[in-house]
Amino acid sequence: MTDVAVIGAGPAGLMAAEVLASGGARVTVYDAMPSAGRKFLMAGRGGLNLTHSEPLPQFMARYREAAPKLQAAVEAFSPDALRAWSEALGEPTFVGSSGRVFPKTFKASPLLRAWLRRLDAAGVRFAFRHRWIGWDGEGRLIFQTPKGVSAIEANATLLALGGASWPRLGSDAGWVDILAAKGIAVSKLRPANSGFTVAWSKVFRDRFEGQPLKGVALTLRAHTVRGEAMITRSGIEGGAIYALSAELREAVLNLGQATLMIVLRPDLDTAALTTRLSGTRGKQSLANFLRKAAQLSPVGIGLMQEAAIASGRPLAAFSPAELADLVNAVPVQLTGVAPIDRAISTAGGIRFDELDEQFMLRKLPGTFAAGEMLDWEAPTGGYLLQASFATGAAAGRGVLGWVSR
Repeated sequence: MTDVAVIGAGPAGLMAAEVLASGGARVTVYDAMPSAGRKFLMAGRGGLNLTHSEPLPQFMARYREAAPKLQAAVEAFSPDALRAWSEALGEPTFVGSSGRVFPKTFKASPLLRAWLRRLDAAGVRFAFRHRWIGWDGEGRLIFQTPKGVSAIEANATLLALGGASWPRLGSDAGWVDILAAKGIAVSKLRPANSGFTVAWSKVFRDRFEGQPLKGVALTLRAHTVRGEAMITRSGIEGGAIYALSAELREAVLNLGQATLMIVLRPDLDTAALTTRLSGTRGKQSLANFLRKAAQLSPVGIGLMQEAAIASGRPLAAFSPAELADLVNAVPVQLTGVAPIDRAISTAGGIRFDELDEQFMLRKLPGTFAAGEMLDWEAPTGGYLLQASFATGAAAGRGVLGWVSR
């Protein structure tokens, strides 16, 4: 029987282990953490978004330039296949109003428990508190364990070590230097699905920290998304921000800052807003007038106040037409990217030209890689987990093909 070492007990590694065990391999999954699926459980805290229900062409477009490299893997383990897999584990799924797919329990823990029971029944072994630190001179895998350094021989190795987000849950990117020393090209890891820093005034920060911006549109040059965002003490984050994060990140990193336009009432054009804002204010405060006439939230009005202060004019001096223009184009200066350890995921990783079509490293025959340690990124919405599951399954099949050649 073939011995295969899977390093990393996240979705990609566990899916690879399942494929390998079902193919007759003897599998041991190694992980630095005390238990499996820690980031997976974190992802499920607000509802486990497994995948998305949109048609596959639109689905694949979410992976941007990496889509052609991921296409075969996602087609082989599609969103429908992932849903069927979850149901077979006793966790049927449903499609939410946004098209996102969730388990009916909405949680990650029941699915993970059922999955680990299946892996145990298939003979998959686990070695926790085993931090991979490379290879020795004989090509054996070296792990730092509570009992000291351990050397392991395997017929094949599958790396599924994640990116650099949430390092306290295990994905600390310690593998980057190990692979670079072997001549493997790794694109620099950068925050993805992350927040951005904004120099809010103290008044705005103290009043609106933690407040959501609902039903807005966000624009950066030719890119526009609709959704929600959240004001943080140091900046802004949330689903709509994450959907634009790749474009925003590159603008901030290249230019040092970026101007994000926030459309507070995307369903009202400037003419309609001007008409609404041309009414008599009477004794109302400006904030109350804006709230009633344009149905603006307090945090939206606060953003307008911030923009007015930055322009050097009080908001009360704006004409109805100027107010209408501002409502649907509030400029927010992004001054930086939130730290990578606070990002939901990372961009960058092992370059795809280092891998063959079976996800094996060309320079390290018998060593495969999957999941977020590869050079791709995607927005939230189920795309991250889908690609992690799919590449784990594809790399697992690649290992089976390689060891049986």
